[in-house]
Amino acid sequence: MKASEFDKKFDSGEDVTEFIDLSHARRPGCEQKRVNVDFPLWMIEALDYEAKRLGVTRQSIIKFWIAERLEKLSY
Repeated sequence: MKASEFDKKFDSGEDVTEFIDLSHARRPGCEQKRVNVDFPLWMIEALDYEAKRLGVTRQSIIKFWIAERLEKLSY
């Protein structure tokens, strides 16, 4: 398929996902990087309690709460 045909389909609102190789797709700015953070035991216990209450992992709740806080800073 030529690029012009692809563009026409896309611009007219047609589903073009069958023409895209999504196996190598990346979201810029969302790359992962591992970090280590030491928390006091009482924080770990509180995090685990809240994570269990919500049915998510400890890592998920930490990421969610940090993301919430950073969004408030309006970077």
